[in-house]
Amino acid sequence: MNDAGNAGLLMGTGGAVRGVVDRVRALGQEWDRANGPEDFPADRLAALAEAGALTAFVTLDGADAVDALRDTLRIVGGADLSLGRVFEGHVNAAQLVHAYGDEHQRATLARDLAAGRSLGVWNTEPSPGLTVAEGQLSGAKSFATGGGHIDAALITARDADGAKRMVLVDIADEGPRADNSAWRVRGMRGTMSGSFDFTGMAGAMIGGPGYYEREPRFSAGAWRFTAVQLGAVEALVRHWRDHLVATGKGADPIQRARFAASVVATRSAGLWVARAAQLAEAADADAIPHVLMTRGVVEEAALATMEGAARSIGTASFFEGSRIDRITRDLGLYLRQPVPDQARDRAAAAWLEADRWGDDRWW
Repeated sequence: MNDAGNAGLLMGTGGAVRGVVDRVRALGQEWDRANGPEDFPADRLAALAEAGALTAFVTLDGADAVDALRDTLRIVGGADLSLGRVFEGHVNAAQLVHAYGDEHQRATLARDLAAGRSLGVWNTEPSPGLTVAEGQLSGAKSFATGGGHIDAALITARDADGAKRMVLVDIADEGPRADNSAWRVRGMRGTMSGSFDFTGMAGAMIGGPGYYEREPRFSAGAWRFTAVQLGAVEALVRHWRDHLVATGKGADPIQRARFAASVVATRSAGLWVARAAQLAEAADADAIPHVLMTRGVVEEAALATMEGAARSIGTASFFEGSRIDRITRDLGLYLRQPVPDQARDRAAAAWLEADRWGDDRWW
C-alpha cells in the first residue's frame, strides 16, 4: 500500500473504511467455518493487518466511520472472540496514542501501523504496581492480552509524584518477559492474557498525568468491547438457528418461542450498541450513561442466548470443537468486565439527575 493509501486509511474517511469492513466480513465468514485453534490468533491478526483493519480506525471521521468500526468489531467478535479482544485493544491503543501523543509520536504510529505492527493497552497490575522514573520502568502488568505476541503495549505506570501516566513500550523482541503459564481458563484462551515484566525497560510518555482516565473517552470507550461481545451473541443465534432448521426442531412452538426471545434481546442490544457508538465518538453528554447501560443490555442478551441455546440444542452444544461450545466458553469469560452492577447504577443515577424524557436523543 502506498503512502497516500495509508494516509487515507489512518484518517478513516471516504470509501476506505467500508472496503475494510467488506474484506473483514469475508475473513470472518472463513474463520467462523474453520472455528480455529485456541492459541494466539497470530495468522488472523496478520490477515486483519493485510485487510487494512489495523490502520483504518485510528480516527473516526463521521458517523459512517463509526458504523464501520462497530461493524468490524461485531464481525471479528462473531468469528473469534479472542481475536476480537486483541483487535479492540489495538484500536484503543492506536486511538489513545493518536489523541494524546505529540506530532512525532503520531507520525511514528502511522509508520508502525502501515507496517502491520499491533498494539495493546494494559492497565491491570499486581502489587506493588508499575512505576516509571526518568523513562525507566519497574514492575509488571497482569491480564496482559497478547503478551509475547503483539508488537507494542500502551501501559499505565505511576510517576515520582504518584500520578498515572501512559507509556508506550516496544515489546516486539521481548517475548521471554511474558509469562502466560497461569492463563489456564475455560474461555478466551487465545488472548494469552498472562503477565509481563517491564523492569528495566524504557518507553515513551504519551500525554500528561491522568490522561488515560480522561472522560468521556475512558468510560464511553467501553462501547467497543460491547460491539465485540454483540458479534459473538449474533453468531450464537445464527448457529442456534442453523441447528433448529437442520434437526427439524424449528417445528416445535416451544423451541420457536425460546428462539424468538433471544432474537428480540439480541436485536435490541444491537440498537443500544449502535447508539452507544455514535454518542461515545461524538463525546455527547449522554455518552457515558448510555454506554454503561449498554454493557448490561448486551450482557443480559448474551446470558439469555447462551442459556436458550443450551436448552434447545442440549448435549450437542457441549462437545469440544463445537462452534456453540467455543462461543459460549469465550463469551462467558469476556462478559466478566469490571463492576457491571456499578456501571448500571451509575447510568441510572445520571438519568435521574438529568431529565432527558421527551428529548429527541432518547429516540
